[in-house]
Amino acid sequence: MGAKSKKKIGDLLIEFGYITQNELEAAISEQEDMDQRLGEVLEKLGYVSEEELIDVLEYQLGIPRVNLNNYLLNAHLSQYVSENLARRHNAVPYEIEDDLLKVAMEDPTDLVAIENIEVNSGMKIEVAIATHSEIINAINQVYSLIDTDTSDIFDSLDQYGMNEEPELDQLRQMVEDAPIVRLTNLIITQAIHTKASDIHIEPLRGSVRVRYRVDGVLHEELTIPKHSQAALISRLKIIADLDITKRRIPQDGRIQMNFKGMQIDMRVSTLPTIYGEKVVIRLLNRDDSLLNIEKLGFSAENKERFNRLIKKPYGILLATGPTGSGKSTTLFAALNEINSPTKNIVTIEDPVEYQLNGLNQVHANKKVGLTFANTLRSILRQDPDIVMVGEIRDEETAEIAIRAALTGHLVLSTLHTNDAVSAVTRLMDMGIPGYLVASTVIGVIAQRLVRRLCPNCKEGYQPGPEVKQFLNNNVDQLYRPSQEKCESCTDGYKGRIAIHEILEIDTKLEEMITEGVNEPELKRYARENGMKGLLEDGKEKLRQGITSYNELVSVIH
Repeated sequence: MGAKSKKKIGDLLIEFGYITQNELEAAISEQEDMDQRLGEVLEKLGYVSEEELIDVLEYQLGIPRVNLNNYLLNAHLSQYVSENLARRHNAVPYEIEDDLLKVAMEDPTDLVAIENIEVNSGMKIEVAIATHSEIINAINQVYSLIDTDTSDIFDSLDQYGMNEEPELDQLRQMVEDAPIVRLTNLIITQAIHTKASDIHIEPLRGSVRVRYRVDGVLHEELTIPKHSQAALISRLKIIADLDITKRRIPQDGRIQMNFKGMQIDMRVSTLPTIYGEKVVIRLLNRDDSLLNIEKLGFSAENKERFNRLIKKPYGILLATGPTGSGKSTTLFAALNEINSPTKNIVTIEDPVEYQLNGLNQVHANKKVGLTFANTLRSILRQDPDIVMVGEIRDEETAEIAIRAALTGHLVLSTLHTNDAVSAVTRLMDMGIPGYLVASTVIGVIAQRLVRRLCPNCKEGYQPGPEVKQFLNNNVDQLYRPSQEKCESCTDGYKGRIAIHEILEIDTKLEEMITEGVNEPELKRYARENGMKGLLEDGKEKLRQGITSYNELVSVIH
């Protein structure tokens, strides 16, 4: 770090403007009697704060600072470093990455402590620096979670009495207390384990309900005492960088945390209700193993169509369906497939959900003027080959996307329509002339998600005449969720699979769109020329035993 890093901490604190020469001399004089490190003495005398001390130590030692509030610290970390050792050396494990144990220390120059932790854990150690109070809080979290269950956490919440509206100062203290920290961690970690997409924390009249959305369906998970409501919701707001004093207006924030080596991204939304603030946390899925065309659930015929469309050099490819139907996952699987060092791929998203190597990803942010439309304009000056726009929301964005396709770019985007053909007419409803839609749109993928039957416990049955007729009498046995509880699934289902409808725009369809032929006629032509509808694709997955009749008809009305 150069000559400056060799300076003594006292001189650096003066250089940073945190203390005066007189304060340094007073602290050195005091240090002789207190037998403590100079930094601790300066802090005790009130000359510097913990944060200022850490700033200077990070600079002096060249060891990175870690903010332990950004980590989900769980009991599994306690097996690597004993509580006795952690408290003796003011050090706490906060993350494991492969064979590396990351440890936060108040004094990362303590080589004896580092050696003791390496011997105790049997692992290679990477050291970071953190404040004394952060480390103590983290130690209390990690070691208080060992062998605890929900009832233990709830018992410890009773210390707050029955006060539902604590004073602000009291609230600020409560959100740092181990019981509230443990409860918050429990809610988030259980959601991750159950593969939930959303957490709903809902104040009711006499309690707080926690529900998880798993495979598109909400399930009640916990009921929390009403007197913990203010502290729990304030804790979530603090880690999402929201204002805990504003309780009567909606707020939006984000949480980024590390859990067992995974980065967890969460969007947090608060909404005032008559019983208090409701919080919804969307867990953004960073699992890029999903971004594989083979895992999208395409039939052989649809996979062939999809591959043909994404290999086209220019034009607009649309994914359509309601919110939560997997459109973004499908488009990212397409980008993953066509990504290469010879292509400049740029995406505009709100928010960035998957992070892929080799892509230039932009987070659209209306508040600072980064709308989809004006960001797309800027991107077209960046010499892109392929552009992905999160959603075509208005005529302006649609016009720029059309212009991009006409000038030789492949544009991928989403729309909210019920089926593939209606995506074409939606663009015309937005004000785009039919001839421009016809000459730029190369294809549309409509999709829905249906829950997969659990392979461990699904049961076969003979369908009745109504269901047989639904499947054109082309079935002898179907499957449904088992009545018996299975440990590895939720209500007999595990995960979801997409059902698709893929429209390829051929020369004849181009002519029909240009001439303004109505939607039913366009659909009839597309089906006569090989487009399999959503319901047909769903029926095929029903016959294969992938999903159930009830699930299919609830998704495709």
